[in-house]
Amino acid sequence: MRIPRVATVVAGVAAWCAGAYLLSRTIVPPLHLAGFDEHRYFGARLLRRAASYSRGEDVLWLAGTAAELAALGVVARVLPRSVRGIGLGRVSTAVIVGLVALTALWSVSLPFGLASLWWQHHWGLGPFGAGEWLAAQWATLAGEALSALGGIALVVWLAGRVRFWWLPAAAAVAAVSAGFALVSGWAGAAGTKPLSDPHLRADAQRLARIEHVEGTAVSVQDVSSFTSQANAFTAGLGPSTHVVLWNTLLDGRFSRREVDVVLAHELGHVASRHVAKAVGWSALVALPALLLLELATRRRGGLGDPANLPFALLVLAVGVLALTPLENAVSRRDEAEADWHALQAVRDPAAQTALFQAFARTSLEAPDPSLLDYLWLENHPTLMQRIAMAQRWREREAR
Repeated sequence: MRIPRVATVVAGVAAWCAGAYLLSRTIVPPLHLAGFDEHRYFGARLLRRAASYSRGEDVLWLAGTAAELAALGVVARVLPRSVRGIGLGRVSTAVIVGLVALTALWSVSLPFGLASLWWQHHWGLGPFGAGEWLAAQWATLAGEALSALGGIALVVWLAGRVRFWWLPAAAAVAAVSAGFALVSGWAGAAGTKPLSDPHLRADAQRLARIEHVEGTAVSVQDVSSFTSQANAFTAGLGPSTHVVLWNTLLDGRFSRREVDVVLAHELGHVASRHVAKAVGWSALVALPALLLLELATRRRGGLGDPANLPFALLVLAVGVLALTPLENAVSRRDEAEADWHALQAVRDPAAQTALFQAFARTSLEAPDPSLLDYLWLENHPTLMQRIAMAQRWREREAR
């Protein structure tokens, strides 16, 4: 029996590696991005401001992460003593335990979120719209809580009934992830407005044709009540796919050519099916993550016992923190591919370079961040990497 089991494990690992390889493929050719001096593109005062702002963001992130882990540690130590006295059945008890843990996490993270918002305001990145920010958080909190509690209930139910529960649980995670990706397109576009500028509408349609994603909806979201930073995002699958521009991108600080680069970048995400790839990555990551929870709680009686749930959440949080650099590396590859799409579609490396220079002014993004920042907080290539790609593209086209 040992040989078939080993063969099964080897086959599973090989299949996982093959899936990871396919999902990580991009159209970006190998490019040498070193050798560019940030002082050539950014003034000394701006670099100092960006560095100071980033250091503050790093401190807030470190403190918030430590507080969340500490809160989970306290919950994992204290809550199991009360679990068996609840007496509502395994799944119902697990939902209550999960609700307590999520409430503790939200309560601990809220002050750091407000502190980060104040830090942005302190550096002139927008009004201190605490009420608007809280309303936006509250709008998504109910859905996130329901999905988390549903996942907890499913995992505990499966763990109490199925020996290899992590296999069907991983399949459920993939299905739920796909469902959320589909719904996120409509949810992300809720409350947005169509592009009002006829020139930008024409540009969006032209770029969508170039990138073979005709019919992709493009709209504008008003975020000016709590930030002046400029951004855009792509959400949804299939019929729900939307590109959403923040109205701060259209307030006159960016030229039409620069906005075209952003449009082409977001349409590049659609062309490369990055949302669908994210669903694939969630399926790949879910399997080893759930297996880790099984191994971590096995000696305690497994996840079929709700008393082990707080410890499992702590293990999961530590695992997510450890895997964040890998997750960000995958995201940076996708963002680099979208940048390459923009270069191929707009064919304007000067505008692309100017856009990233403007991001340093409008968002105080550090062009060359610290290693901590790069590994754990940067899910996009650095501004210098993005500028270097534009310059390398220009050199290739000039040959």
